[in-house]
This record gives sequence, C-alpha cells and structure tokens, in this order.
Amino acid sequence: MQVVTDDVFKALADPTRRAIFERLSRDGEQTVHALTDRAGISQPAVSKHLGILKHAHLVRDRREGRETHYSAQPDALGPLVDWMSVYGAFWRDRFDRLETFLTHMDQ
Repeated sequence: MQVVTDDVFKALADPTRRAIFERLSRDGEQTVHALTDRAGISQPAVSKHLGILKHAHLVRDRREGRETHYSAQPDALGPLVDWMSVYGAFWRDRFDRLETFLTHMDQ
C-alpha cells in the first residue's frame, strides 16, 4: 500500500500526534488507556489522533480482548525522508550556486 506524503505531513503536523508517534516509537506498543494517561487529553481525542496516524500508516493497531494496542510503523516515514532528500539536494545546489556567484563577485 502506497503511503501518500501529504498524509504523513498532515498526520505529523499536529504536536499531539507527533508526541503520540514519538512515544510509540520510543517506548513500543501501548494501549489507548496508557497513551491517554500520558497525553493530557481525553480518550476520545487520543483515539481520534490515533485514527489519523493510522490513516497515514504511521501506527498499526491490534485488538487483544477489550483493549486496542497501538505500535509505531516508522517505515511509513519513508515518503517524508524521500521528500526531504529531494529538497535537501535542491537547496544544497542553490547554496553552491550562490557561493560560486559571490566568489566571482569578489574577484
């Protein structure tokens, strides 16, 4: 399944979602209740954020009895990394051209 870069950007644009994703990446699989305890927001709000992260394929859920467990899917950051690589090369090239231009101006 192809992840759309826009979905990843939109999902990570919110600081609460970034914090949830970072926590799952750092601490491993968590239940909704565990995430809610540390998020400082209501359980429905955490669930909504998790739904957006899931839509972007940044998290995966797993049911176990009455609990839903979520885990980070860092590979879904691939489109973001690719996008940054393209624009990183673009800006390096621009700065190299500017440096060359300024060097010629000084001569």
